[in-house]
Amino acid sequence: MSSRIVVKIGSSSLTTEEGGLDRDSIAFFAGEIAALMQNGHEVLLVTSGAVAAGFREIGYVHRPKLLHEKQAAAAVGQALLMQAYQQAFAAHRVTTAQILLTRTDFHSRKRMGNAGMTVEELLKQGVIPIFNENDTVSVDELKFGDNDLLSALVANLVKAQHLVILTDTNGLYTADPRKDPSATRYDRITEITAEIYAYAGGSGSSVGTGVCALRSMQPK
Repeated sequence: MSSRIVVKIGSSSLTTEEGGLDRDSIAFFAGEIAALMQNGHEVLLVTSGAVAAGFREIGYVHRPKLLHEKQAAAAVGQALLMQAYQQAFAAHRVTTAQILLTRTDFHSRKRMGNAGMTVEELLKQGVIPIFNENDTVSVDELKFGDNDLLSALVANLVKAQHLVILTDTNGLYTADPRKDPSATRYDRITEITAEIYAYAGGSGSSVGTGVCALRSMQPK
């Protein structure tokens, strides 16, 4: 049975620890998503990675911390990121489309209505919409929540049946398993309590923010 799926991929899954794109990883994800599409599913991709992809290209040694530096890195990295996706999906005869959004876009019924119609037409034509935050014009923090919140909002906008968030950690643990060998992994979470929310820590790499998406996915 076909379904509509929103997939979010974090920076650490798309880039190297030193910065720059991991082309092999992007090719792998493109192949997996293309296989879903070939099986009749409608897939929308929410991607991070623009800042991580661009900061070395622009000349920074480390991921920048100042807002204008992040925006400059994102301006370079976004073009590189989309080029990599375009090439990776083209190998599977899938066309890509870029959709850049800001937090304020979701406050406008008209903007979201237009965005929704655009997405529906892209899906109708077999194109995969690739969403990211429009970092270069953002005046708030350079994140929806490492795009976790953005993916939840997109899933709601398009009435998706599934939201899949891919990370470099294979689940939620009671502690960081890389630091605490006694950490226990949860197989299923049915209710997000204060205790559960506290288990989600920060970034495990230098290229992503690692902000927890639990709050954005909490049932109303």
